[in-house]
Parts: sequence; C-alpha cells; structure tokens
Amino acid sequence: MIDIVALQADREVVRFALEHGADPATELATRGWSGRAVSATRTSSDDLTITYAVRPGSVAQAPLRDVPHDDDVTLDDLANVVPYQRIAAYAVVRSSRGILATELSARTNAAGLWNLPGGGLDPGEDPGAAVVREVHEETGQHVVDVQLLTVMTRHWVGRAPSGRVEDFHAVRLFHTAHCPEPTDPVVHDVGGSTSAALWVPETELANLPLAHSVPDALAAAGVALRPL
Repeated sequence: MIDIVALQADREVVRFALEHGADPATELATRGWSGRAVSATRTSSDDLTITYAVRPGSVAQAPLRDVPHDDDVTLDDLANVVPYQRIAAYAVVRSSRGILATELSARTNAAGLWNLPGGGLDPGEDPGAAVVREVHEETGQHVVDVQLLTVMTRHWVGRAPSGRVEDFHAVRLFHTAHCPEPTDPVVHDVGGSTSAALWVPETELANLPLAHSVPDALAAAGVALRPL
C-alpha cells in the first residue's frame, strides 16, 4: 500500500491511501492542495509513505476518462485483466562525464529507447537503496547523495512480456544522485531490461530517442533538452 502524507509548515494536513491507478498530485488537487514530493520511505515490507510539502490550491476535479490501453488488447482481455501496481525508483545521475542513460532491451515494450537507470523496488527495500542497487546492476557505477526529485505515475492496460494483460499502475520515484568516480558503464544485469549504458553530455541528451517519462524527469532536475 502507498500512503500519501501532505505537510504544510511541518504540520500534517491530509493523509490518504493512493488507490490503484491514481496520481498523487491529482488526488492532492482534488483535496485543495498543491506541492512537491519531498520523501519516500518504507514503513513495512509492503507499505510506502510518500510525503509532500504542500500549499493551499484551488480544488480541481479529477478527470473522468477511460483508462488507455494497448492496441492489441481485446475485449476478452479486458474482461480478464489483472490489476498490477509497480513501484520503481530511478535517478538523474550526474558526474564529470555527463548524465547516465540506459537503453531499454528487447525484454521491454520500449526496446531501443533510452531511459534513466533504475527499476522496481525489492520487497521491503527503501527507494534510495533501490537507486544505488539498480544503478550498479545496470551500469556498474556507484552513486551517492540520492535525493527524491519528483513522483510520476502512469495508468494503462497493456500486455506484459509474459503475455498477461495487466491493469498497470506505474508509480515512479525519480531522484537525483551523484557519481564521484565515473567509469565506462558496464551492464551487470545481463538479460534484464537494460541492453546498454552510456554517459551522455547534457547537450547531447536531446539527440537520443528517450523513453516517455525521461524529458519530464530531466526538466525537474533542471536539464534543458536542446537538439543539436
């Protein structure tokens, strides 16, 4: 379970469980608050608390719309869809060599696109620890100073690599991190979701085919994409 806690001047003003498919910023807006995520902490092996620093905002009505789904999903699939929520942690990793990028492998549904290093949390794992582990598994780099940057969610119905059709709720915790001693990246988790890794100068990031969430994460970290 994911709990959302909103603090105004260090005082808790609202707390709620994030329902499947819901976006925390949108849910806060429906309650009259806006703000930014400041921490994500494990409270048990199955539970995560995401804390927001908020200020009063105008009450927004959550949009009512059909959940998007992949083109190959049939009506029979929709009748047997399996709800699945995945919490993952990623990082905008900076070093003297640029920003760390990872290429998605054929095991994903976005092969050939470039992502930020990261992945799903292990049971009971703290998001910051997951960033350190995933960066090393996918690139061989060691990172420090891991800080929560922003939270993004996505909700859709699609077919997993196993063939199972899932009502998929992706909760992505984006961080910043620093690599003090960058080396040539090496993918240790061979056969996983990453096929290659590179250090990319900030000025060249816009020339890569980026996964859909990467530009927003880079913007949150103050990285401007300017195609050459």
